[in-house]
Amino acid sequence: MNPKPLLRRALFTLIILTPFFALPAKAAYPEKPIRWIVPFPPGGAMDAIARSMGEQLAKKFNQPVVVENRPGAGGNLGVEAVARAPADGYTMVITSIGMATNKFMYPRLSYDPQKDFAPVSLLAVVPNMLVVNPSKVQARNIRDLLTELRAKPGRYTYASAGNGTSIHLAGELFASMANVDMLHVPYKGSGPAVSDLIGGQVDMMFDSITSARPHIAAGRLIPLGLTTDKRSASMPEVPTIAEAGLAQYELSPWFGVFMPAGTPRDVLARMHSAMIEVLASPEIKARFVTLGAEAVGSTPEAFTQHLAREMVRWEKLIRERNIRPD
Repeated sequence: MNPKPLLRRALFTLIILTPFFALPAKAAYPEKPIRWIVPFPPGGAMDAIARSMGEQLAKKFNQPVVVENRPGAGGNLGVEAVARAPADGYTMVITSIGMATNKFMYPRLSYDPQKDFAPVSLLAVVPNMLVVNPSKVQARNIRDLLTELRAKPGRYTYASAGNGTSIHLAGELFASMANVDMLHVPYKGSGPAVSDLIGGQVDMMFDSITSARPHIAAGRLIPLGLTTDKRSASMPEVPTIAEAGLAQYELSPWFGVFMPAGTPRDVLARMHSAMIEVLASPEIKARFVTLGAEAVGSTPEAFTQHLAREMVRWEKLIRERNIRPD
């Protein structure tokens, strides 16, 4: 038997297969640190959620998850930075209701909330709570407050963390549904707004349960109702605004994660799976209790649909109430 044809065939097969054997194996994601942008200053619920979850994600990935605060322009600076980042899975942003509202408040917005991002997952809802300064408002429930507001239209003020924030929208929705006249006083952040509320410069506020709870415990503020459609496990004694007197009222301040549009599907799936696991971890459950947060979690598809519904809802209110940026 002539071995030359067999030898030539073997050499030909080796030449054909060599490039495939020479290709480096695709590295498992992630292989370097992940940057998680928070588009607001440190200290709020959004920042606390990102930092708490970032610690657990870092352990799961065996890679650092670096939280970077990039505040400015109602959260738009940080969100824009992610829209322009490489779509490689190493940059993400945590956002809230501003992702659904800013398109209608900023006519020259530099990004499209639906086209420039890939939703990963809803993370949590942190209820807002209508709280009043007890020396400025006599009412101790929603029905009495509505009577008080209607008796003196334009007399009462409510503070917010800035135009277009969930705290502001909660007040606008309340005024619209109850047909009452209140004066909105915007601040640059929740901290100074709460300080002036306690000091008596303003009368009430639809504050985050996270920041309001310590002042309620100290007796400086009185809670009248939650903006969400169900009571909070962290303060079950406080009714929702809807059950306390303003039927069908609901605003659920949500937090979720986006990556740049075009991020590979397998990378999105890996991050989504990790986040769902972290949300179910004992560490995060315990941390969320201290924040007054309710863990949600969702598929990217469900989050996409949620954003679309929120944009339709808030566009209507923003146009009706003529809400503008600070």
